[in-house]
Amino acid sequence: MKQLQKEQLTKIPNRTDHTCFGCGPGNQHGLQMEFYTDGNMVYSWVNIKQHFHGWVNLTHGGILCTLFDEIMSWTTIYLMKKLILTKNISVDFLKPVYVQNSIRVEGEIIEHKNEREAIVEGRMYNADNQLCAKSRGTFALVTLEKLKSLGNFPQEEIEVLQDMMAMNGV
Repeated sequence: MKQLQKEQLTKIPNRTDHTCFGCGPGNQHGLQMEFYTDGNMVYSWVNIKQHFHGWVNLTHGGILCTLFDEIMSWTTIYLMKKLILTKNISVDFLKPVYVQNSIRVEGEIIEHKNEREAIVEGRMYNADNQLCAKSRGTFALVTLEKLKSLGNFPQEEIEVLQDMMAMNGV
């Protein structure tokens, strides 16, 4: 099976100044994920750093879950042109994911249930293109007005979301 290369895909724009643990380039301790698309799915390549270890050089399960939350979130945001809130995620760990190795994660929309909810799948592959983990999540599709109405988003965060939405045609 031919290995997918990010050079074959379109890079999804992201702000350079935010500090999200998963996708923020400004978080030196984070995953610093970048995202790419072929128009049907979203992909990210991540080098698992040593400080993300759990037990005996294995990547901590919480880090793997974060990778899935990010890839499935960006898949929904970019491909459906909606803001999201994660409702639930399930993860099946199939093979060890070792630190100091590269992985590819990918997201795919499985079902657009209604105007307020989507089901998304994620898959994680090691450098040998072996499936190491898979996930499924339900994501609430929300508007910027809904997020504002929750009352816990500072104005500067609303502005960051507006800028990111504009960059990605949302």
